[in-house]
Amino acid sequence: MPGAGTDKTREWAALAGPIVILVEPQLGENIGAAARAMANFGLARLRLVKPQCGWPNEKARIMASGADRILEQAEVFETLEAAIADCQFVFAATARMHDQLKRVIGADEAAGLMAEHVGAGEIVAVMFGRERNGLENNEVGLADNIITLPINPAFASLNLAQAVVIVAYEWFKRASGGKLPFATPEKSGPAVKQQLMAFFTDLERELENIEYFRPAEKRETMTINMRNMFNRMQPTTQDIQTLHGVIMALVEGRKGPASGGVLDSKEAQLLRALLAEHGQGRVPGERGPVRGLARLLRRNPIDAERILWNALTKDRRFADLGFKRQTPVGTHIVDFVSFTERAVIELVPNDESAEGLSARTERRAWLIERGYRVVEISACDIESDVAKVLDEISFVITGPPRSGETR
Repeated sequence: MPGAGTDKTREWAALAGPIVILVEPQLGENIGAAARAMANFGLARLRLVKPQCGWPNEKARIMASGADRILEQAEVFETLEAAIADCQFVFAATARMHDQLKRVIGADEAAGLMAEHVGAGEIVAVMFGRERNGLENNEVGLADNIITLPINPAFASLNLAQAVVIVAYEWFKRASGGKLPFATPEKSGPAVKQQLMAFFTDLERELENIEYFRPAEKRETMTINMRNMFNRMQPTTQDIQTLHGVIMALVEGRKGPASGGVLDSKEAQLLRALLAEHGQGRVPGERGPVRGLARLLRRNPIDAERILWNALTKDRRFADLGFKRQTPVGTHIVDFVSFTERAVIELVPNDESAEGLSARTERRAWLIERGYRVVEISACDIESDVAKVLDEISFVITGPPRSGETR
């Protein structure tokens, strides 16, 4: 199996390219790293001029990390003149100005010239100097062009192998046409607008169900912003299908009391009746409702509760009163409460059981004793004329309360 980017089952890139000449390299590790860089970018011919570390060199082999064939075929020369004797065009790579009337170019432009000369059948070489002080003036004088790089002038010294890798990269990019070795396969095309609009419709419906768009007058702006956000992502068909699945999973949830599955209005009413018969879920020794019960009730409103909440949040008279829905107050969970106004709205079911009436009566007395104004509204009144119900609630909250008053 191929390792990290190395695949010995594939053919070695066999592009005709420039020769790399290292002049008096001092460390075997740098020779090995340079050979590795050459292998990365399709260069195969390495020449060494008087290597100071001795040759062959085991540290170079280790650092080459598999580019052994370049080291094994490397040629060793006693002089630079001998190393370039058969070359027809030579570049000198240097970070220093040598005050010579030679053309100075960057690595990308040099790669273009290399391609021209190699394409014409010429032998081209790039020479790199010593780690400590680079190429000498007389050595640069043997070159046709100078290669240098845009680099921090206060720290212009590159590691030998780093210099080789930059030049080799620019060469291979030009020689190979810059084609990348792989691309992410396109498994799904861009989503069509019809699919996007269907997704927006479903998403906005579910957000409406949980009263996300508040305050109501900002609904249009919030919707536009949300749609623009998804459009900027340019989702694919598969993306939208996945998002649909995510939304449905969040809406439907895992069925059962721990997750609070989505109930219809009738089921939600049955849930409340059952809780009323069992003291709102309290267990012996507990001072308040079972943890998570308020959230369960909020997620599963009855129709009257949903109608009243929508109307309440859209009516400016109640905008700053801080009403909350299905919230614990002491040992009880109330349908609506404003702690700042010390006001509670209780919904009376259409078919209230005796147990439910008893629990509601007890809850009302407990709340009034603690200074809350309690407004009891029947579910049928909300469903028939919610505007009238809001007027009644406003009167109770804004009017002067009397001790023990219930309206």
